[in-house]
Amino acid sequence: MRRTTTVRAAAAGAALVLLATACGGGGDSDSGSGGGQASGPTKVRLQLQWVTQAQFAGYFAAADQGYYKDEGLDVEILEGGVDIVPQTVLAQGQADYAIAWVPKALASREQGAQITDVAQVFARSGTLQVSFKDKAIGAPADLRSKKVGNWGFGNEYELFAGMTQAGLDPAKDVTLVQQQFDMQALLKGDIDAAQAMTYNEYAQVLEAKNPATGELYQPSDFSTINWNQVGTAMLQDAVWADSSKLESDTAYQDTTVKFLTAALKGWAFCRDNPEKCRDIVVARGSKLGKSHQLWQMNEINKLIWPSPSKIGLVDQSAWNKTVEIAEKTKNQEGKTVLTKAPEGTAFTNDYVQKALDKLTAQGVDVTGASFKPLTVQLNAGGA
Repeated sequence: MRRTTTVRAAAAGAALVLLATACGGGGDSDSGSGGGQASGPTKVRLQLQWVTQAQFAGYFAAADQGYYKDEGLDVEILEGGVDIVPQTVLAQGQADYAIAWVPKALASREQGAQITDVAQVFARSGTLQVSFKDKAIGAPADLRSKKVGNWGFGNEYELFAGMTQAGLDPAKDVTLVQQQFDMQALLKGDIDAAQAMTYNEYAQVLEAKNPATGELYQPSDFSTINWNQVGTAMLQDAVWADSSKLESDTAYQDTTVKFLTAALKGWAFCRDNPEKCRDIVVARGSKLGKSHQLWQMNEINKLIWPSPSKIGLVDQSAWNKTVEIAEKTKNQEGKTVLTKAPEGTAFTNDYVQKALDKLTAQGVDVTGASFKPLTVQLNAGGA
């Protein structure tokens, strides 16, 4: 999913980790495990799932606004790529924290990666199935006998769970098509329904011109299936940490609280200042246009806010649903994300709760109860 993408390269990659792959980095740190030099700030390396874009705006904002510095941290943010699996980079000690979707990270844990979800930043899934309105696809059952695009690489399980729940056999009742990480197959009519992220590929179709009118496509031209509404959504972007260090390294434990304090404050800043965060991301070298990045920032905020239970806390029911789908839903090859329930400490709220306590004491709004999304006007090509 990475040509002009988002989270999916991690998905693309991370899922090759199911079968085997998705995001990496590097960086130089004398004290990445949390120690830090007595004469200076603690160095921390954060591995992203993909390239610089608003999907990660909160982490960039924390740097721009000096929040990491306030916590005594010097954070290096490492971009991802198609050949980088963020959770593997973390497990191999090449980063101190990593951003990854929960199913893919759990698949890596099952294969031996000692990692723990320490903050569930995205509370909702951003994955859609998009089709032209005239295809009359408004629910999973309507996919019967249709050409259904999906990225594979572990990104397909919400779709497959939705079809299975609707009584469809994904291997027999639909024609599955390997979709590129863009929307060209949908726009050209090669497939009836395409996988998309709310914050990226869906915007791409709205940035394209309708040949019948010469104007940009409008949301009314399309139908979408939202897996949050269907009930087969899975948890996505989370902050992962080194499990063994969390158990025994007190400096790393302390650094984890500090990092989460700054990062979540960055996300609160982006909630309240979406245009500013768009500009921060663009200034960081994003290859995506300004209107596309503002759309993405706005849609990312919708995945986080409002957060009644407070940003970053792992919701047990959402976690259980993700694990259930990962264990039971089979793709077209008959494979599941997980072969068994996660063992050990797959997630903990201990560190994020301490970070939230600090933020609350600072007067930071950690629930966003009054959050109202923007209305974003997209330009051709996302410019």
